[in-house]
Amino acid sequence: MRIRNWQDVLQDLISKDSDPKEWRAISGIRSGGIGEDLYLCHPGAGLYHLKTYAKNPFEVQGVGAQLAHKIDDGIGDQFPRGVDGRFAIHRPVVEEMEVKRVTQRVEETLKAHVDAPTNSLDLFEDMMGAIGSPAYGPLDYRGMGKRPESLDILAKEFHDVNKSLEKKLDAMLKDDEIERGFG
Repeated sequence: MRIRNWQDVLQDLISKDSDPKEWRAISGIRSGGIGEDLYLCHPGAGLYHLKTYAKNPFEVQGVGAQLAHKIDDGIGDQFPRGVDGRFAIHRPVVEEMEVKRVTQRVEETLKAHVDAPTNSLDLFEDMMGAIGSPAYGPLDYRGMGKRPESLDILAKEFHDVNKSLEKKLDAMLKDDEIERGFG
């Protein structure tokens, strides 16, 4: 297990050749301080843990690690299967021709949904396909002040990695003087 910048971990995740809609996530406030925990899993691509915080209103910092290369039923059972919440990860579109192609696909998708009976789940999945999102799916997130129980179960299961990530994130918070707040 290697602790890395959270953006590098996400880059690895999106470069996986996996079914984008098979991803599932759990997220919530950190139990020990400022920031959030995020676990992402895919049956064939593995399990990832990210710890992030807002350095300022425009910049997120954090660390992460891949915890497992495959997901077994015990771990997979901690992740949502329903569709209460949603998350998506996308690759930035940088080339002008690709921007035009993505824009055209998005426009065509929206037109198709205007003209046909549809629901929010269908629209979400079709839009993720139109923008070429490499990972999306159900998310269990309870908002500020609440923390999904599964976060604590996974933190106990991967205690050593969680401790290492906590230590690294706390050092980043101290270096960035985040405990002072903004201003």
